Amino acid sequence: MCDLTAPEFQDEDIARKHIEANRWPDGPVCPHCGGTERNYPIKANEKKKIRKGLYKCNDCKTHFTVTIGTVFEGSRVLLNKWLMAIHLMCASKKGISSHQLHRMLGVTYKTAWFMAHRIRESMVDDNPPPIGGKGKSVQADETYFGNVEKPRTVRVDGTPYLKKGKVANKRPIVSLVCEGKARTFHVKRANAETVREILVANVSRETELHTDESPIYTRLGEEYAAHKTVNHSKGQYVRSDGMTTNNVENYFSVFKRGMKGVYQHCKEKHLQRYINEFDFRYNTRDLTDAERATKALQGIEGKRLTYRRTGNGAHV
Repeated sequence: MCDLTAPEFQDEDIARKHIEANRWPDGPVCPHCGGTERNYPIKANEKKKIRKGLYKCNDCKTHFTVTIGTVFEGSRVLLNKWLMAIHLMCASKKGISSHQLHRMLGVTYKTAWFMAHRIRESMVDDNPPPIGGKGKSVQADETYFGNVEKPRTVRVDGTPYLKKGKVANKRPIVSLVCEGKARTFHVKRANAETVREILVANVSRETELHTDESPIYTRLGEEYAAHKTVNHSKGQYVRSDGMTTNNVENYFSVFKRGMKGVYQHCKEKHLQRYINEFDFRYNTRDLTDAERATKALQGIEGKRLTYRRTGNGAHV
């Protein structure tokens, strides 16, 4: 639980100190040269106005603030509003729309939308370790959300691409869940080749693979320690030995409720960013809202996002 009237959400100076304490627990670090020993704050005087939070590094002779090299760099939005936005996105199980942020923070819709995308960047783990391992299991499954922007009428081999009498043009999503942690990907097509690339890059071969009866995993399962399936088409969801894919299905349930009920629509080029947001909240669901927001704040460094990169869909 976190008090929305806390000082760091109301005062920019307190918010800056909060960010500094989080990013620099042992004192200021120059983002230009990495120096830590010869940094000192520059204070304003009557003759010269100095922006608050400014430091100088005597190693490389440059000036810097705590926002340099982070998702906050170049933003004119008050830092206390940034902290509030981070908290609201982390505390909302199914997400919070940019329109809602725009109304609550008192910023324009365009600013709120851009802030939300920057915050999603801070939620991404850039170097995730492999999941699974000996004696562990990974649940894998695919789902579909939203329509592709360029509909397909035929498969790669030229045959009709039909599903229940209609052209199947949904956006495929593949998710892996291991020990309560999800790792999810938006792909162009959910087929054996694509899913294999995801599994090989993310899951140890000593892992037991748990899936439904989809033929995607038939041969792929042979590459892992074991492959167990449940037959959803026959109403089987938990086997007698306890094997199930209910965890990954539960993840999809929360994801779709959030995307349909809160965000309602997003362009395909931005879908992975929204997926990353749901992964982050799912993987930190055992933390308090304040702890989750602190964890997101720890990921702000090295992820500056410009409008051009946002518009071009950097993760597509």
